[in-house]
Formats: sequence, structure tokens, C-alpha cells
Amino acid sequence: MSKKKADLLAVAENLFYKYGFNGVGLKQIIQEANVATMTMYNHFSSKERLVEEVLIQREKRYWSYLDSSVESNETQPFIMAVKGHCNWLKDYSYQGDMFLRAIEDYSGVDADIENVARGHKQRLLNYLETIAEKSGLRNGHDLAIRYTLLMEGTTSMTTLIGVDKATDHALDIAALFVSEATKA
Repeated sequence: MSKKKADLLAVAENLFYKYGFNGVGLKQIIQEANVATMTMYNHFSSKERLVEEVLIQREKRYWSYLDSSVESNETQPFIMAVKGHCNWLKDYSYQGDMFLRAIEDYSGVDADIENVARGHKQRLLNYLETIAEKSGLRNGHDLAIRYTLLMEGTTSMTTLIGVDKATDHALDIAALFVSEATKA
């Protein structure tokens, strides 16, 4: 990826996260990224394609966090998934969920953006279902849904109680879920 494209994506992601997708125009992105208008359009045919690519790149970073965390201690995959998610929230997503915002702003308006955002949510559930299957815990599907709800709820709660409290509570709840699932 060229430096200018990377700069556009980084600036756009930061602005979209701070001000929302509808609160930021291409002119502001172009100006803050310090690129020519033509450079923007050489990489992205429209603001919507820029939003789509921002979400795709953000999702790649998210999965890198989650995978690294789970792989660091494979004996506790659910706990490590929650830890990875909590670390992501602390580092990148302490003011809410960009994917949920994209669903809200683009549902019925831009199917490509909506599909990227909804796909991210579905991939999280699928990922946790795979962990449940591999772990052999009883009620694996239900456990995956609980963890998905926990992680999504933690993201939402960062805006209400702060990222540190939300993630501390999430880790406590994650341990309770595992304890319950391993009881005979």
C-alpha cells in the first residue's frame, strides 16, 4: 500500500471515529491527509469506498489483536479472546463501535459498507463458536453467544462507564462464564 493511501486511510479512520461518518467530508480528509484531491480519487472512487476500506483495514487490525491474544494462551481461549477485545478497546475503540455506527449510518443506503460491518459482527460469533467447538465445553453455541454479547456489551459500556471499568467487568464475567461451562 502506498504511503499516501495509508495516510488517507489513517486520517479518515481517525476523523470518522471522532466525528462520525456523516460528520466528516472528503475535503477535510484530503486537507488533513495533506494529499491532492486527485490522489484521493486515484485510490477511492467515492467517500463510500473510502469508508468501506477504512472498515476493512480496521477489521484486519482487530482480528490481529484477537488472534494474537488467543494464540498466546490456547488453554484459555475464551478468556484470551475477551482480553484481546479489551486490549483493542483500550488502544483503539474506547469511544464506541465504528462497525455498529457504520450499520446505523449505511443500513439500506450502501450495501457494501453495511455488509462489511455486519460481516464483522457475524465473524466474531463464528470465531467464538469455533473456539467453543474446539474446547469441547457443554452448550458451546450458547457460550459463544454469551461471549459475543459480553464483548459487544463491553464495547457499548466504554462510553458510559469508561474503558477501564468496562474491561475489568468484562474479564470478571468471562471467568464466570467459563467456570459455569466447566461445571459437571
